[in-house]
Amino acid sequence: MMSSISTRNIKVLFWVNFFGTISFLQPVLTLFYLKNGLSEADILIILLCWSGAVLIGEIPTGVFADRFGPRLSFIVGSSIKLSSIGVLLCAESLPMFLLFSFLNGLSVTFFSGADEALIYESLKKDDQHHKMDQAIGNIQSAGFVAMMIAVLFGSFLAKDLQMQEFKLLIVLSMGAYIVEFLLLFLIREPEVQLTISDNTSLRKVVEGIKVIKKAPQLLLMFLNLTLVFIPTVAVFQKFDQPLMIDAGLPVYLIGSVYAVGALLAFFSSRSIGLLHKKFTYTFLMYASGFLSAIGLVIAAMFQNQLWVMLFVVLFLRWVGAIRYPIYSQLSNNMIPTYVRATTISLLSILDSLFDLIVFIVLIGFAREGTQGILIGAACIAMIGSFLPIKDKSLRKKQGSRAFNH
Repeated sequence: MMSSISTRNIKVLFWVNFFGTISFLQPVLTLFYLKNGLSEADILIILLCWSGAVLIGEIPTGVFADRFGPRLSFIVGSSIKLSSIGVLLCAESLPMFLLFSFLNGLSVTFFSGADEALIYESLKKDDQHHKMDQAIGNIQSAGFVAMMIAVLFGSFLAKDLQMQEFKLLIVLSMGAYIVEFLLLFLIREPEVQLTISDNTSLRKVVEGIKVIKKAPQLLLMFLNLTLVFIPTVAVFQKFDQPLMIDAGLPVYLIGSVYAVGALLAFFSSRSIGLLHKKFTYTFLMYASGFLSAIGLVIAAMFQNQLWVMLFVVLFLRWVGAIRYPIYSQLSNNMIPTYVRATTISLLSILDSLFDLIVFIVLIGFAREGTQGILIGAACIAMIGSFLPIKDKSLRKKQGSRAFNH
């Protein structure tokens, strides 16, 4: 049973994730951009600006978390996010939207890696680190509940697409982020050497790279995760709205579909412990990857069948919620404490780079329309699913009952 520090931090991070994930503007964000006179090309530039901020910020913010602790990293990141929403509230031109996107992307990097490091070290302090997957799943589930609320209320409150409605959604979101900011002060850092003051930033980065080099299975596992995630989440969710509409779904029901998907993902992420009692982690990773690739093929072949499209949309959201908590458990078993946040940040940079690579590859499939893109995405997801996954706990028979293989 988890003792006080892990229980406390997991509960706090659950609510931090809940209030920090709420974005009432998200279901109508693209419409908000268009309402302000931005073109599709402008929107793409905004997205690229966000990715650029992530690439620039990942390493220095990961080092910041290792040196000064995750709580301070969260507080700084939350402050930057609040400032980005303030910019969005006043934005009326492309440069202001670019500033919002850059600040928002930068704020994410202060949480990236540091959250996992805090959770793992809190559990490790209580000798419960084998429950990392359940902890991540529980915390992740808060985001699904928040998204379910946001898509329903956001689309309803902005049903007339008036500027004052958009502004109201931004203000409501800012209120949620203020609550998130205040909750961060309730986090208790475990009394372990999470920070090493005598190491330079460069040394930490070098050590993180060495960790990845010495554990090629960590890199392969990461590629298995990201090469499935990018096609089935980052790509597919950019096209699922027009796919559902073309298949005959009324526009006003899209929010309801997303809400059901969030609910399925919520239960999925909280049932990983039950799934693990029946299946190994490696089996779940392989099976979810292959099934995701098959789902993309089905979506490509049956675009005009509404019920098929709805099934694929919901299925991919359900399956996608399983993979990351499992990956987090397996990967954190391989990363040393003193460079945990930095190493995870390095892997996040690779994820951003693979975003660009996958998008460029799929441009070649775009000549065949949406069907071509989905087929290309399925091929990439299938390749990622074949990459080997090894469970460290299977090789090191330690005394603790870390896994029930």
